[in-house]
Amino acid sequence: MRVYNFSAGPAILPEEVLKKAAGELVEYGETGQSVMEMSHRSKEYDAIIKSTEQLLRDILGIPSNYKVLFLQGGASLQFAMVPLNIMKTGKADFVITGQWAKKAYEQAVKYGECNVVGSSKDKTFSYIPELDKSKFNPNADYFHICENNTIYGTKWSELPDTGNVPIVSDMSSCILSEPIDVSKYGIIFAGAQKNMGPAGLTVVIVREDLVGYARPETPIMLDFKTHVENDSLYNTPPTYGIYILKLVLEWVQSKGGLTAMKEINTKKANLLYDFLDNSKLFSATVFGKDRSLMNIPFVTGNDELDAKFVSEAKKAGFINLKGHRSVGGMRASIYNAMPTEGVAKLVEFMSEFEKANS
Repeated sequence: MRVYNFSAGPAILPEEVLKKAAGELVEYGETGQSVMEMSHRSKEYDAIIKSTEQLLRDILGIPSNYKVLFLQGGASLQFAMVPLNIMKTGKADFVITGQWAKKAYEQAVKYGECNVVGSSKDKTFSYIPELDKSKFNPNADYFHICENNTIYGTKWSELPDTGNVPIVSDMSSCILSEPIDVSKYGIIFAGAQKNMGPAGLTVVIVREDLVGYARPETPIMLDFKTHVENDSLYNTPPTYGIYILKLVLEWVQSKGGLTAMKEINTKKANLLYDFLDNSKLFSATVFGKDRSLMNIPFVTGNDELDAKFVSEAKKAGFINLKGHRSVGGMRASIYNAMPTEGVAKLVEFMSEFEKANS
């Protein structure tokens, strides 16, 4: 029996996707082979990767002047790949809203002057800081944000006005969860293992005028131009991960696209937030407009009770609810594939636990 998996990543996948993949595992269509066995340069696989890109373009509304790349190395590799490719003048602005934004900053300072225009470290990254635009560098090569903070449960509700400076957004834990205007960004990147597919695939969406300016010392595999010119096939890409992304995109499309996804995700998040806001035992760690729809940290205020809850929840079929060590407590990651029923049953279990432990 499948459990309700609240892991932050690798995360739950739609059951329909898993079943379809299982049915095609040994033989894809009438090819006589598994997708895992296909040459990435075969006509059979070419149809898969091109279909995946087109689905992503259609669902996200990606403009024609943006390139879509299917890479490896996770979002973490992009922390270095971005400055290597677009830091022309050697300057960038950063907002530090958690561990991943901090790691991106720490990589970028190796290649240029990085200006921290805002941080929420003072309150354990439990909010998105208000920004003073006068601190922005109008001559920066890019402005980096982590759009949704997996660990701390915050989400940007409004993009900063950076003028002509391109916004680079790490969307690993919120991509495909709601409609976005891709044209407002210079680069969007995301590891697939939270809302798109299995670990090993990274999607990069880059405006074409930002391609072709890599530093001379940039390794060929870290140059955006290499992958643009070779349609993500310079080397063997994560072929099976791209295929699973295709199935996930077909599933998203069948559910009504990103508008429908946002409605469902909002309903799920509200179920849990409403309970937390009225609970006498549990409390959320993030409040107001900065709350994430994807990752919801919460605590009891007692470490022993937190541990007891995580243990009993696991026995009841709710797994991976332990919070990140930097926040403690619990965290429920409720990505697209988490059914509303799963959140409702979690709330029911939390209610019973509260009655038994208050």
